[in-house]
Amino acid sequence: MNKADDAVVVNPVQFGTLENSNEQKRPGGIELLLDVQLRVSVELGKTTMSIREVLGLGPGSVVQLDKMAGEPVDIMANDKLIARGEVVVVDANFGVRVTDIVTVEKRLNSLR
Repeated sequence: MNKADDAVVVNPVQFGTLENSNEQKRPGGIELLLDVQLRVSVELGKTTMSIREVLGLGPGSVVQLDKMAGEPVDIMANDKLIARGEVVVVDANFGVRVTDIVTVEKRLNSLR
């Protein structure tokens, strides 16, 4: 058998034209994230307690935290610090006013 007889024939690929009909249906940029859910929490402070102490808690119990009254609270998204704020009362409801956004650099440093 001769090698010239075993030659492979290669034809160039031909692609169909792309339609722009899906271009408007596909969001880009921040629109891709608008429906992504995040768990946002506000951390007033932390403490360490034994199981005995936790079982002893009841109505009127006071738990001492590691922050002073009036200190900024931490605003977390999926357990990552993203901002700090202050507790406010609006129409008998508690809320948090954002006072400081954590910089990208500080967030990246917290991952290390």
